[in-house]
Amino acid sequence: MSYTELCAEVVNGNESKVIELTKSLLEAGYDPLEIMNKGLIAGMDIVGPRFKNGEMFVPEVLLSARALHSGINIVKEALVGTDIPCIGKIVLGTVKSDLHDIGKNLVGMMMESAGFKVIDLGVDVPEETFIEAVKEHKPDILALSALLTTTMPNMKSVIDALKENGLRDKVKVIIGGAPVSQNFADEIGADGYAPEAASAAALCKQLIAE
Repeated sequence: MSYTELCAEVVNGNESKVIELTKSLLEAGYDPLEIMNKGLIAGMDIVGPRFKNGEMFVPEVLLSARALHSGINIVKEALVGTDIPCIGKIVLGTVKSDLHDIGKNLVGMMMESAGFKVIDLGVDVPEETFIEAVKEHKPDILALSALLTTTMPNMKSVIDALKENGLRDKVKVIIGGAPVSQNFADEIGADGYAPEAASAAALCKQLIAE
């Protein structure tokens, strides 16, 4: 029983084994934060690059992410009353008239595993809901997703609404989704673009550090 074994089971997407190993490590007196960082999150640190390089595919990554979250939820119970390190806050959502959520969910999981607190607004999110969320949660980053070319203009509408409400300089905006590109990000004034989930987490770390 070790962090290496737990890490491997996260990569394998073996949720039941991850739950079993996480509980066993806690019962054996291992440090909860070390279990999280050296066992669980370390697994997603392997999954991310493999996904980016085409060695793993969305269904496999979702299994890994699900296993990770089950383990993290167990560790969180052991950490009640303890401050869990957080490197930044992200509000995430798929823009108005777009109901696609697999990519968004994957991005959210990757960001959480990277140490971000994620507020997921779901799909078909109108501009005013994004604005209210930015006001309420004061995130470091607003992440917008779109999978339809017809809904891409709604990303610009959100950025325009941020400007109108005096919020644009208070939050970084990143965008992503199959039809989206770096050129489109530049065109609408976004701060960054990520082609897939692993890149999104790395991009957010970069923006937070700036």
